[in-house]
Amino acid sequence: MKISKTKFVLLFVVSAAVFMISSTLLLGQPAESLFGTGSFAGILLSPVKMILMGPLLPFIHFLRQDPDTPPPFFLAGFVFYWALLALSIHYLISKFKIRHA
Repeated sequence: MKISKTKFVLLFVVSAAVFMISSTLLLGQPAESLFGTGSFAGILLSPVKMILMGPLLPFIHFLRQDPDTPPPFFLAGFVFYWALLALSIHYLISKFKIRHA
């Protein structure tokens, strides 16, 4: 892969954040709704939301027990998970390209 790990992770995290914000604002879905609304776009976006948000649901529910949880804790959890996800995707893509080159 020609892109550096740092740039790939940064692009992935920004893209995931934009996706989550746009699906929340444009489709009117809460961030925790994984199975979409009834709309066609909601059904198409559900698999992506499951990957981006599914493993974070216990973390979100745990943090929401305290009504005064500051938003940076949510943001830090998302960025940490998405960075790990991006690093694993970058690793798999680079291994696949080396094997087939």
